[in-house]
Amino acid sequence: MSERTVPRRESPWGMPEGDHRQPKPHRCNDRAEDVIQACFEGNPFKTVPGPFKLFWQCMQSKPGEEPTQPFYYLDLDPPAREVKFE
Repeated sequence: MSERTVPRRESPWGMPEGDHRQPKPHRCNDRAEDVIQACFEGNPFKTVPGPFKLFWQCMQSKPGEEPTQPFYYLDLDPPAREVKFE
């Protein structure tokens, strides 16, 4: 998962006083972008199923258990799983 910032939109009512929370991107955003990119790479019936399968696995997984297979069309490093030794 990339640590890109999410732009904050201004509300017509302004920002609440003391609210300094910042939105975070969903952990599967990069997988969704890979599916969208696959839609524009040749025949979508052939290019979309692989990335969509990984996106669906990501959405169904628990945080920290996302698939670690590389992206099909994005030039990003594949997600790494942190191993904790006790």
